[in-house]
Amino acid sequence: MTTTAYEVAVRAEAELGEGPTWDPASGRLIWIDILTSRIHTYDPVSGRRSVRTTPQHIGAVKPRAGGGLVLNLRDGVGLLDPDDTFRWLHHEPVPGRRANDAAVAPDGSLWAGTMRYDEAPGGGTLSRITGDGTVEVILDDVTVSNGTGWSPDGSLMYYIDSPTRRVDVFDFTDGRAVNRRPLVEIEDGAGFPDGLTVDAEGCVWVALWEGASVRRYTPAGELDRVVPLPVPRVTACAFAGPDLTDLYITTARVGLASPPALAGSVFVVPGAGKGLPQPAFKG
Repeated sequence: MTTTAYEVAVRAEAELGEGPTWDPASGRLIWIDILTSRIHTYDPVSGRRSVRTTPQHIGAVKPRAGGGLVLNLRDGVGLLDPDDTFRWLHHEPVPGRRANDAAVAPDGSLWAGTMRYDEAPGGGTLSRITGDGTVEVILDDVTVSNGTGWSPDGSLMYYIDSPTRRVDVFDFTDGRAVNRRPLVEIEDGAGFPDGLTVDAEGCVWVALWEGASVRRYTPAGELDRVVPLPVPRVTACAFAGPDLTDLYITTARVGLASPPALAGSVFVVPGAGKGLPQPAFKG
């Protein structure tokens, strides 16, 4: 059940590394450092890396269907065109609140989470944003909105509000998430669930903040596999590479009095499984 064959893909000192996402058009992994407002890329073939700064804290970045990126930013959701032109798709500044994790649904909409900087209970949201800027608040009583993903057939949506210590599952039909129920409850002492990704077998991989690991759960919620890591604050995971077989894992060093040497780095587990192609944002 335990896999230890991780490697260091990108040695870094990210304050709050997050959101690994494979961009098939460029053949690069995109990941972010929320608190330093940076978008990173990594080419696993050449090892080439790039970094760019955003004007405010960023919670997630995803590729767009027509090229460019969609950004979940502190004050709303923005679009970055291939020529680097930026415009707001939805601008809604809320004092004390910032963006967090986001995911693109099978229909190409963005499901974007928010949270308060002080992590006040119920201060965050999960919203659905379409390419024309229409916003629908799906959940309005969230504390730390985090991992979101869909089953291979698109009939289930998985979601994490980290302080609940649960991975919840919804039925997903016609773009609607209904019938919320727990799939997994993380036991005391094992950390808090953060980001997630779903593989081609329908299993859910969950990054554990303060849990120094990534866990794989079956669609029935049974623990199937554990990837232990040498850092405590594991934030998110995603399959990447041309064949979507390598699991990339982001980590953080924020708040650690004596961070381990590799805290804030990006790890990879080669051949961990088979990921699902992720839809691009239609906007």
